[in-house]
Amino acid sequence: MTDGAEPRALPGHLRSIQPTSQFAGDDGSVDAELAALLEAYAAGRAPLGAVVHRLAQTRVLVPVLAELDVADTVTVDGPDGPSELHVDKEASAGVVAVEAPDGRRALPVFTSVDAMRAWRESARPVPVEVPRAALSAVSEDWSLIVVDPAGPVTVNVPRPAVWALAQGKEWRPALVPSAEGGAPGVDPEVAAAVADAAAPVQHVVRAHAEPGRRAEVAVVLALDPGLDRAGLERVLGQVNARLAASGVVSERVDSLELRVGAAR
Repeated sequence: MTDGAEPRALPGHLRSIQPTSQFAGDDGSVDAELAALLEAYAAGRAPLGAVVHRLAQTRVLVPVLAELDVADTVTVDGPDGPSELHVDKEASAGVVAVEAPDGRRALPVFTSVDAMRAWRESARPVPVEVPRAALSAVSEDWSLIVVDPAGPVTVNVPRPAVWALAQGKEWRPALVPSAEGGAPGVDPEVAAAVADAAAPVQHVVRAHAEPGRRAEVAVVLALDPGLDRAGLERVLGQVNARLAASGVVSERVDSLELRVGAAR
């Protein structure tokens, strides 16, 4: 996961994901083109967008783990008086979530049986198309997909990309390579949406978007000088509300941070 943190299994499971007949002959190996893209991504030679584009055309393996359902408690009369016992109802199977370092839940998927076994020997692989896996994650309010949590190359698919995959749309990242080949910048459509959202808020003199330090995109605000703490909090709250209401921002930006400076 992000920052090298190990995924942590969380309680809960998705509704059953059943493979279709198209996977009857699946030998559990990784898609060759996807494997090459993952290696290139890890080496900095391919963008995440290329990986997501290929994922949309492939199948992944969703891990299903045996779980034990527990029935309601029952009261049993014993020599020391009545006591409550939990009665095991039946064994079932469920898909687990993992937790990202920021606390969001993610659906783990695997490119091959070997990659899944490296993560959890007991997991049963269920092949499924990536758009269907993304739709299941969205329906459970799980924000992310993590590909091959135990390697060989781990990729975090951000929330906007998960939503695009679930809808069968092409993902358009918020950050794009610069024309000069340098550090990435904010896509012009996203930058314009950020400025349009912040501009009507009173005391905002200017607003622009740039790559974030702690989040994907930073919204940098130039404010009127002399605002007290209550005024500053009011302005930031209004800016946040307008950013959340922006269709472009919510669809294309995974995370935001606000930075404040005085207008000159």
